[in-house]
Amino acid sequence: MTLEDIKNAIQKAETIAILVHESPDGDAIGSATAMNLALKQLGKNPDVIIPEFSRTFNFLPGVDEIKKETNVESYDLTITLDCGDQKRVSNCAKYFEDAQTTISIDHHNMNPMFADINYVDHTSPACCQILIIIFEYLGVKITKDIGTCLLTGIITDTGGFKYEGVSEVTFEFAAELLRCGVNVSNIYKQAMQIKSKANFELRKFAMDRMQFLEEGKIAFTYITTEDEQKVGAEEGDHEGIVNLGRDIEGVEVSIFLHQAEDGAYKVSLRSNNYLNVDDVCLMFGGGGHQRAAGCKISGEPEEIKNKIINEIKKSLK
Repeated sequence: MTLEDIKNAIQKAETIAILVHESPDGDAIGSATAMNLALKQLGKNPDVIIPEFSRTFNFLPGVDEIKKETNVESYDLTITLDCGDQKRVSNCAKYFEDAQTTISIDHHNMNPMFADINYVDHTSPACCQILIIIFEYLGVKITKDIGTCLLTGIITDTGGFKYEGVSEVTFEFAAELLRCGVNVSNIYKQAMQIKSKANFELRKFAMDRMQFLEEGKIAFTYITTEDEQKVGAEEGDHEGIVNLGRDIEGVEVSIFLHQAEDGAYKVSLRSNNYLNVDDVCLMFGGGGHQRAAGCKISGEPEEIKNKIINEIKKSLK
């Protein structure tokens, strides 16, 4: 499928839904808000449907238009953004499954091309970077607001331009967005620097439980729903805790468990130099990128830790 297929599908559609993966990060929210603004510029009136997301991204233009759900039975077109697998839109599955036409725009390695039209570039460090190319083809003018959404996605998914996959092209696109008037300092402050008080308290729980295993090459910790209730945490207040272990000298892999409402644990893995955590998470029905991936596993923290570590040890040097 080509850019022309995407253009034709958008032109034909009267009703459009925009979806992202569950537990959306900055790239997902940035992609969704940017796509919403872009489609409005093209004369469309899409619905951005995201049941839950972190308040960290409330500064993004158009975020107040995001809906938890809609009553539309079948959209002419549903666009999924930053979603490596159809299973990852599980909380909005009906909007995808019942759509007349579906588009997937993504950058994950193992994307199975699950939509009718797929534009997947696994060499791109962020979905938002892909959208710049698509918007230019569609004739969308990248305004300051659209640029703010796009640069937020690029900055957060590259860890501030420090992860693998960042190239001179990424910096060229970032420069293009800055020329549109985007305030990069504010993006860093809002998306990367400021933490809620609840996040600070959760970090203390996580640090108290931190374990270093396999000669210090693996860091492990977790938080529970009880912890979150104690500190009055909201959606997304656990963000960034996985990096506490990763940033310790000698650690190759950081494991962080965050208990979900159903009692199971969402597992976040981060690696530093060589271990492919995407491969590890695929073994448990998840996925992501080589240095950042996740999955969901039922059980007690100690049991889950042992399962994950057994997989990690196969590749640990």
